[in-house]
Amino acid sequence: MHAESDERTGESAVSGEHGPEKSGTGGEEAPLGSRAPEFIKARRTLHLSWQVGVFVVGLAVVGTGIVMLPLPGPGWLVIFGGMAIWATEFVWAQLVLRWTKRKVTEAAQRALDPKVRRRNIVLTTVGLVIVAVLCAVYLWKFGFVMPWKIDE
Repeated sequence: MHAESDERTGESAVSGEHGPEKSGTGGEEAPLGSRAPEFIKARRTLHLSWQVGVFVVGLAVVGTGIVMLPLPGPGWLVIFGGMAIWATEFVWAQLVLRWTKRKVTEAAQRALDPKVRRRNIVLTTVGLVIVAVLCAVYLWKFGFVMPWKIDE
């Protein structure tokens, strides 16, 4: 990996040694770097303020997602939303999102493999049978009584 400098804005972007990366769907991915409007990138102070604002908003969204992990709510979805906000401005976040998308696509492809699907169906069936047997044993032994009301 090497850094390329943009003379106009003074930013640097990291790119791969083998050219632009391709997405799993066959199209090229968006180039790395800021997606701020041109009039903002043209003024260094305004662009720095823009980056600070994007960072703060992204941090708030990621922080909300982290709080949602143990609480009810779509914690991981909100965290990835915050990363997407950061990716509009920061190359490191763009690279993290590209890596994440690639790994999710690979996992989805593996999950669609007939051998993996068959194994997952067998494991799910075995798990459901075990739960059903445990429920049947409980009902046979105690009847339809809640566990905290058993007098034994």
